[in-house]
Amino acid sequence: MTVRHRGALAAMAAGAALTVAALVAVAARPAADVGADEVTALADTAPSAAGGRSPVPVRKGALPTGAAVVPPVGLRIPTIGVTATVAAVGINPQTSEFEVPPSVDQVGWYRYGPGLAAPAGSVVIAGHVDSSTQGEGAFFRLRELDQGDRLIVTGSDGQERTYRVIAREEYQKTRIPLDRYFARDGDRRLTLITCGGPFDADTRRYRDNLVVTAVPA
Repeated sequence: MTVRHRGALAAMAAGAALTVAALVAVAARPAADVGADEVTALADTAPSAAGGRSPVPVRKGALPTGAAVVPPVGLRIPTIGVTATVAAVGINPQTSEFEVPPSVDQVGWYRYGPGLAAPAGSVVIAGHVDSSTQGEGAFFRLRELDQGDRLIVTGSDGQERTYRVIAREEYQKTRIPLDRYFARDGDRRLTLITCGGPFDADTRRYRDNLVVTAVPA
């Protein structure tokens, strides 16, 4: 699975119209969205001095620095039987896409966003739903998560951090509100993204993105 870059967000929020090539089957439709209001409340919505919402800043695509940056290296979701390695991923300069690990058993942390020790912002982890050659991906059952389910993320510091699911939402890929999910401000949260919705056999892509949001438990 790949995430397509949108110029307006630049490297910080490298536009995440998640796309999948060479997939089979049609993703089962998830239950109705839950928790949308809670996700909106987590984001920093303070108005700018001009009276409108501050735009997402465009920043140079450099990695965060400092001892406080703690990348996630492992993810467990007991409710759906997920145990996955997390790799740091970025943007492919040739394709302008967010490079999720090619193995569907692995998931990718967006390394230009916050790490686990950041005091604010959205830690984004994306993964494949499935593959025609590898079968079910790590996030194949992500649509089954519901409010209250627990996730455990292991950091490079060896510490396990537990999160509680507050929302599950589905968007057409062209309509996902990127500034809400790829953000360095607002309350601390974990954002999991994969593909969903109907599968287009002609384009070999799913139509939608499935987004699960969790907060520290």
